[in-house]
Amino acid sequence: MQLRKHLLLLPLLWSCSLLVCAQPKVVNVSARLNTISSTEAEIIFDATIENGWHMYSTEVVEYGPTPTSFTAEKLNGCKLNGDLRATSKEIKKYEAAFDTEVSYFELKAQFVQKLSITSSDFGVEGYLRYGACNDMNCTPPTTYEVNLKGKAPVAEKAVKEEPVAEPLAEEEPQAEATDTTSDAEEQTSLATSDWWTPVTDEIKQTGSDAAVTTSDSLWTIFLLGFIGGLVALVTPCVWPIIPMTVSFFLKRSGDKRRGIRDAWIYGVSIVVIYLTLGLVVTALFGASALNNLATNAVFNIFFFLMLVVFAISFFGAFELTLPSSWSNAVDSKAEKKGGLLGIFLMAFTLTLVSFSCTGPIIGFLLVEVSTVGSSIVAPAIGMLGFAIALALPFTLFALFPSWLKSIPRSGGWMNTVKVVLGFIELAFALKFLSVADLAYGWHILDRETFLALWITIFAVLALYLFGKIRLPHDDDEPRIGVTRLMLGLASLAFAIYMIPGLWGAPLKAVSAFAPPMKTQDFNLNPDAEVRPQFSDFDEGMAYASKNHLPVMIDFTGYGCVNCRKMEADVWTDHDVADKINSEYVLIQLYVDDRTDLPEPYVVDTPDGQRKLRTVGDKWSYLQNYKFGASTQPFYVLLDNDALPLVAPRSYDTDIDAYLKFLDEGLAEFKNRR
Repeated sequence: MQLRKHLLLLPLLWSCSLLVCAQPKVVNVSARLNTISSTEAEIIFDATIENGWHMYSTEVVEYGPTPTSFTAEKLNGCKLNGDLRATSKEIKKYEAAFDTEVSYFELKAQFVQKLSITSSDFGVEGYLRYGACNDMNCTPPTTYEVNLKGKAPVAEKAVKEEPVAEPLAEEEPQAEATDTTSDAEEQTSLATSDWWTPVTDEIKQTGSDAAVTTSDSLWTIFLLGFIGGLVALVTPCVWPIIPMTVSFFLKRSGDKRRGIRDAWIYGVSIVVIYLTLGLVVTALFGASALNNLATNAVFNIFFFLMLVVFAISFFGAFELTLPSSWSNAVDSKAEKKGGLLGIFLMAFTLTLVSFSCTGPIIGFLLVEVSTVGSSIVAPAIGMLGFAIALALPFTLFALFPSWLKSIPRSGGWMNTVKVVLGFIELAFALKFLSVADLAYGWHILDRETFLALWITIFAVLALYLFGKIRLPHDDDEPRIGVTRLMLGLASLAFAIYMIPGLWGAPLKAVSAFAPPMKTQDFNLNPDAEVRPQFSDFDEGMAYASKNHLPVMIDFTGYGCVNCRKMEADVWTDHDVADKINSEYVLIQLYVDDRTDLPEPYVVDTPDGQRKLRTVGDKWSYLQNYKFGASTQPFYVLLDNDALPLVAPRSYDTDIDAYLKFLDEGLAEFKNRR
């Protein structure tokens, strides 16, 4: 029961993780340094909490919310004296989301971190980490940067002085300030030369607006959602409900016209419910936030685990459903209300009882939308397509009730559909694990390992479809149907198709999901591979300037699906590969690389100061600061002064257009020389 309870929390945790970049700032924190004596000081954190939200205390609760904690990254002339403690009065209350009692604060909170002073001049650099929730959702773990400097009094006893807080930076000594926060911290420049100078105006002059727009339209996203809805239709959670619901509407009214009207309302209600979900995601996210989420390593690990759990459930190990009391409560209200509201509640009941089948499809759809398109309305469009496909049969069968006699009856074939979905989910789960593996450089899922697992999964799926493997809920059928045979052959053919990839074949059909070719240890065709010469912007620019060569920068990401498509569909072309390798200095910058920088940098952004801790943070900032772009892939051609040669390009698999892009860059570089 304990395992079941935690599994039921997966959708909640997943939905909370979708809020990583979406929540407004609901907690405002300030810090001040208070020198108590020549041997003792304290950092005082004051937090102002937005009404309706609460900030959690320092108590660590297993499977609970993010506690407030302080981490010291640098200590000069002092050391921590104990742990962070709360000085405000805590509120203790049971929270159903975490199934335990938690401690938190409302409106205001104060925390104190004691310090022991070992030198007259001392300083602290670190960050406060905290979490906050309201009745609907939670913010992700949030950090507040601290960089304070103080001076201990000469007297041995405690003296009453004004609190001192100065930025910890290499600068001339400043006069002691009273209650100064770390917001005054001086920006640390990343630029080592004029190569970092912004060129957004120059890019606009090249007419790049059309060039950097993605060719994936909202129609593609709508189609992706529509296909997801069609898949959800044939699952055991939805298919048996169709004839029951349509017959109910036609018989309940006694009037065919009214029955058709009720079925229409029922279908529209389904669309409204799922479209509302898409609009909520749209309201919470911007295009860049979705893109950042799709390349977030922690989120990808979580989604990998969630898909594995759903796949095991589809295989028949256990049933993963929402609490029956939810659907029962909604269903009973639907019977009492009647009319339009009753029909709407019936549609809402469908969404609850079908969760175990539709949940994984919806979750996967929303994540894929974040990588397919950068439009802010993409989630709503995707959910609209899903809802229309799901609602269409209820309306059509109400208009043409005779069709009900021709639809396949519920039976063992539905469990087969569910198992097949389980295999597909297991395969796609590896894609999300691959993103995390690449981001952190674990090298546990390189390209050939990934392909070997996919070959195994689809080969075993073929054996299942051929009836050689049986799972708990399968019927004992002496023979298989033609459809099942054809699907088995397709799965086996797909597995065989991937085998040459173990020796370096490009495999364009799976390039969007497999790790990049550079992770392949054994490659029999290295000449067809585009080889980045540098992974550092300044080093690459220095080499290009010394040798008088044009530069091509590829802003990419380990979790970028379209980046892998470009590498497999365009960069494998012999002319493209030869031109990039021989004519350009290729600098490939991964914006989601989690490697720690030697030292963090503090930079100014439109949203305030930001601390860059990883290599990916640095290249993401470069792309936005210098080029005014945030999506990947993003290709820009530069001269030796780091000025754009032609309009940058984004995702576009037109090989001829890409060759023209490279040729125009070379021609412009020669003209400038």
